[in-house]
Amino acid sequence: MIKEILNTLNLANLTKECTKKIFLNNLKIHNFRNHKSFEIDFHEQRAIVLGCNGIGKSNLLESVEFLSQLRSSRALSDKDLIDNDSDMAAIYGQIDFSDDLKVNLFRKGAKKIYVNDTLLKKQSEIKNYIRSVCFCSNDINIVKSEPNYRRMWIDKVVSQLEPVYVELIYRFNRLLKQRSHFWRSESSQRGQYEEVIESFDIQMTLISSRIFRRRRRALSKIRPYVEYWHNHLSQSKEQIGIKYLSGFENINQEEEEEVIIKKIAEQLQNQRSIEALTGKCSLGPHRDDIEFLINDISIRKYGSSGQQRTFILALKMAELDLLRNMINLPPLLILDDVLAELDITRQNLLLNSVGKDCQCFISATHLDKFNQSFLSSSQMIYL
Repeated sequence: MIKEILNTLNLANLTKECTKKIFLNNLKIHNFRNHKSFEIDFHEQRAIVLGCNGIGKSNLLESVEFLSQLRSSRALSDKDLIDNDSDMAAIYGQIDFSDDLKVNLFRKGAKKIYVNDTLLKKQSEIKNYIRSVCFCSNDINIVKSEPNYRRMWIDKVVSQLEPVYVELIYRFNRLLKQRSHFWRSESSQRGQYEEVIESFDIQMTLISSRIFRRRRRALSKIRPYVEYWHNHLSQSKEQIGIKYLSGFENINQEEEEEVIIKKIAEQLQNQRSIEALTGKCSLGPHRDDIEFLINDISIRKYGSSGQQRTFILALKMAELDLLRNMINLPPLLILDDVLAELDITRQNLLLNSVGKDCQCFISATHLDKFNQSFLSSSQMIYL
């Protein structure tokens, strides 16, 4: 059955081992979270970080995530990653014994990224050297919680496929903040806002259309992988669905870009009177949502705990396969405290699927979830 599904989706090539891999040989961190100084050499395909709760396992894996994605799924701000008694933190990584990566985080000022001691002008260029997919216990919120979690998830997927997307989201968030600040300024209160808001609208219209098209494109690409993994993990005939709910009204993916831009511009203009009173822009990518369905029923509203966990696992494994297929290179896989959230069947399905052609980092408090064969081929890191 699985082979038939793979052939149908034209994903059979994903089961083959890639000849080249991203491999993190060495990791060093300074003043990162609770780790004043830590260094480790990796020599196995799979590394299990073992220790009791609160000792810093997740923080160690978080440093790998940040090095590869320049963002953390656990921190609202980069400054949250710096040790409380320090003004800066640093993450060093060596890839394939050839490229030295470094990320410096500062309590005051922006982070700086270096490759082989050369400062990157475009930080997204680090993705030419390292990529990763991270799965942590909090990721269940993507399925069951507020829209913000789903927007962060799809933005992470898009930025992995198109690194320049990071700059696009940064520009939009900065523009949204500037727009909100203007509405609270004295100029807007004196009614002097038409020219300024018109300028904001022009920029937001163009950026919003680009974000919309990239999010929709990424969802259409990842859906076949989610369908495969959901069938594989649930061993059922349930039909899944993924719907993109735009923060603008009546926006259709099939429409020409000029039509989409015109609709967005009209809606931004029509809501100005309300925006002038509230000081908030109620339309845009920051209002987008994604609806996940099983047999046309919302998983967030009506899905069981088991269905939600299965779906999020399918999403993350789909993310891994999609990225691997797009860049023809297996990214790093980070599994942070996820086994405890899965039943025995899904634990085994996950463990049997990971670490075969990509380097995998797993955190755990006990080893009872792993079979002896898995342990014998894994590097143990005790904290």
